[in-house]
Amino acid sequence: MKTKTSIFQFIVASVLTLLINDSSAATPPPPISNSSTSCNKTCGGISIPFPFGIGGKDCYLNGWYEVICNTTTSDSNTTVPLLSMINREVVNISLPDSNEPYGLVQIKGPVTSLGCSSNTSEGPQNSLPVLNVTGKGSPYFLTDENRLVAVGCGIKALMTDTESEILGCESSCEHRKSGEEVTNLICTGYRCCQARLPVGRPQAITVNIENSSGGEETCKVAFLTDKRYSPSNVTEPEQFHNNGYVVLELGWYFATSNSRFKSLLGCTNMSRKGSGFSDDNCSCEYDYFSGMSYRNCYCDYGYTGNPYLRGGCVDTDSCEGNHNCGEDAHCVNMPGPMSMCRPNPKITKPTKPPVLQGILIGLSGLVFFVGLFWLFKLIKKRRNINRSKKFFKRNGGLLLKQQLTTKDGNVEMSKIFSSKELRKATDNFSIDRVLGQGGQGTVYKGMLVDGSIVAVKRSKVVDEDKMEEFINEIVLLSQINHRNIVKLLGCCLETEVPILVYEYIPNGDLFKRLHDESDDYTMTWEVRLRIAIEIAGALTYMHSAASFPIFHRDIKTTNILLDEKYRAKVSDFGTSRSVTLDQTHLTTLVAGTFGYMDPEYFLSSQYTHKSDVYSFGVVLVELITGEKPLSRVRSEEGRGLATHFLEAMKENRVIDIIDIRIKDESKLEQVMAVAKLARKCLNRKGKNRPNMKEVSNELERIRSSPEDLDVRTENEDEEEDQPMAINNKR
Repeated sequence: MKTKTSIFQFIVASVLTLLINDSSAATPPPPISNSSTSCNKTCGGISIPFPFGIGGKDCYLNGWYEVICNTTTSDSNTTVPLLSMINREVVNISLPDSNEPYGLVQIKGPVTSLGCSSNTSEGPQNSLPVLNVTGKGSPYFLTDENRLVAVGCGIKALMTDTESEILGCESSCEHRKSGEEVTNLICTGYRCCQARLPVGRPQAITVNIENSSGGEETCKVAFLTDKRYSPSNVTEPEQFHNNGYVVLELGWYFATSNSRFKSLLGCTNMSRKGSGFSDDNCSCEYDYFSGMSYRNCYCDYGYTGNPYLRGGCVDTDSCEGNHNCGEDAHCVNMPGPMSMCRPNPKITKPTKPPVLQGILIGLSGLVFFVGLFWLFKLIKKRRNINRSKKFFKRNGGLLLKQQLTTKDGNVEMSKIFSSKELRKATDNFSIDRVLGQGGQGTVYKGMLVDGSIVAVKRSKVVDEDKMEEFINEIVLLSQINHRNIVKLLGCCLETEVPILVYEYIPNGDLFKRLHDESDDYTMTWEVRLRIAIEIAGALTYMHSAASFPIFHRDIKTTNILLDEKYRAKVSDFGTSRSVTLDQTHLTTLVAGTFGYMDPEYFLSSQYTHKSDVYSFGVVLVELITGEKPLSRVRSEEGRGLATHFLEAMKENRVIDIIDIRIKDESKLEQVMAVAKLARKCLNRKGKNRPNMKEVSNELERIRSSPEDLDVRTENEDEEEDQPMAINNKR
């Protein structure tokens, strides 16, 4: 008996020894100095997390991350943290997370001033270097949240980066013209203005200010900041100058090739390259472009702390605040975001039979795996929500929410749809719901929850640098209210590229109705004339009656839709642009459709309202002749529809090219009068064309007074009539 007891004690002792050795072998290496008491972790009430640090060289990653805790000159009891390499006071430091590819540092930046009463005797500070973080291994850059802001009357502010690119803005306090509204949402030039940073991520910026033409000798300031200002909340320039600083935002990356740190730090203790790794309860996205460092590390879901320290990501207590286990069970925390309920031990109850115990164990296992499944679904749902929020912010959703409110701030002019709502409306953008495809995107037919039918346009990639212009165009189009213009109902910004929602037009486009021989709807001359009048009225509204003049830039029969009563609806504003009331033209890259494009615009790149008139003239010829703007027969002869029509007008044989389907039933006087009007619209020189209001009035007169029409055709100067050859070639 004693021998058996001794053997048992020996086995137990051996097992305990192995467990103790395994435990000591699993002990992580000692943490780096940043986690010890020799390194200060706060300064002036601001937390200083690693890789930043205060103290000896082992407290921070390298000199770029060194923080000096200085005592202020005004109060000897107050300390402030300074970034040593760039000599700027720190306001806040945040580590990267799964939603941001880099960390953030908010610092105090200088205010450039001119003409302020408190300027020093050394002269006005009208040119100041705001930031210079250039240098080998610099992890800092200015984020896209920063803007150049200028405050004052008659001020011109400019900023120059390391590539010598100059950007800026002007501000004045002059009263606007009568009828022109002043927005209180953003600084656009009245009392204050703003400008984006240069393209890329600049590391050195200098801000200069000067008086603009006619500017008064008053206080003016300019600065870089991540705060948003508007004419309604901007303070006087003197107050900015007296304050002496503004807050701006820097992004930073974790960058090191030091093997000592690589062997001690948490997530960075990995040598293989790739898009992402996990280790020590944290994850990293590897910057394989530099081949040197990890660009983003963050603690896994269910863990919190600093991923740049070995053992820095610690498990959060998932049982905290968990009261769902009931009186007969208690919550047990598990690694990561998981927890489970275990029954409380009840010694007084008799032991359950083995069969019942097996059933309970099986049910517990089933509940555990079901819980894991739902946890996976919850994490996936949360990631999708964060992804949608990221796209919404990147696509200008916050700016659009501000822009789409009235002065009272409580009535929206159009709706912002969710991505879930539009996926449900289009059967997850099913190919069976496609209405058409074009250069700007794909259009789907959808049904909303309230039963209304809509057209959902899924745009192609939008340039992020043009996103503010895109948002302004949405706001502009949402204010258009005309019976012959397709109404923009709203948009969705939660997807990678924006989605637009329009009213649904059931009878297709005018091109199909004119050129499809099998179509059962008869396009009589009365119908064609009415459609021409409706299109002209819509373009007149866009050019003259809208709050800002709008150039459509792509008038053609495929962009003219027909509703249930075959009334015309002008659509597709993908290339449209708005202009100010005193602006006469746009200088842009040439865009449009051959056969409809104004030849004067093609050569000069200057688009005017007369360019829309030329395209409308081609539509009139298409209604009269029933021919397509480009055809194989005319292409072989080197002529487009416009040239073909003008030659027929010159040779007095227009009657030979009238659409045979309307020749017998139409009023010849009206057709010839419309043909004469089309020739004026197709004049080579834009200044000799009528404007859309004159065209609309003439069409109304032709329809209402056919007996007073002059059907004679006069030969005009050949140089004036003949369109350039670019309209006749693909």
